[in-house]
Amino acid sequence: MDIKFALETFWSLLAALPLTLELATTSIALGSVLALGLALARLSGILALDLFARVYVFLFRGTPLLVQIFLIYYGLSQFPAVRHSIFWPILREPYWCAVLALMLNTAAYASEIIRGGLLSVPHGQVEAARACGMGRFMIFRRIVMPQALRQALPGYGNEMISMVKATSLASIITLMEITGVAAKLISESYRVIEVFVVAGIIYLAINFALTRLVAFAEVRLNPQLRAPLAISAELKGEAH
Repeated sequence: MDIKFALETFWSLLAALPLTLELATTSIALGSVLALGLALARLSGILALDLFARVYVFLFRGTPLLVQIFLIYYGLSQFPAVRHSIFWPILREPYWCAVLALMLNTAAYASEIIRGGLLSVPHGQVEAARACGMGRFMIFRRIVMPQALRQALPGYGNEMISMVKATSLASIITLMEITGVAAKLISESYRVIEVFVVAGIIYLAINFALTRLVAFAEVRLNPQLRAPLAISAELKGEAH
């Protein structure tokens, strides 16, 4: 491998890192809000909401993300109503089409993760909170959501990692994120291995940092995980 070329490639790909991170964070943030709404719709007991959420999850989990990106970017422009709507200035931009596709896709997967977390909360705790005079919103905010978040975080962390990698598909609609820049460099230099190895290292570094953040949040949210660490630190202090 040509080290000099690899370093030049690294700096070129690093310039595309902000766009990749922006795509991932925006999609995950918006998708988490939609996912929570879908999970609550599934658990609402209202048939229409439950059916809508089930169909949504089935469609977006059952079709490839690549197809969804193509349908949003190329398909929506085929409808005159869309082109003449107030949303067209946004939907004609590749960036927002990519964000929309990634958001809709991750919401389908994350909603099932969140729903599993909500269902893991013991019903007896909810009944006890009602007996103490708590309202529905307070029970959800102080009893249900904190425990559901602890249960859902590991699975949701995996989904966030998947979304970071999925941003590479945005290059097919002209966005010059890491993979888009890599493809451009390959077309100019014909050095496939060096370029994709460097790109893979950058994605690996991003996901490593993300896994550490998720692990840190998991420890902070779970007192039982912090206790062994504290005991271990005390034992080390006594040994010294």
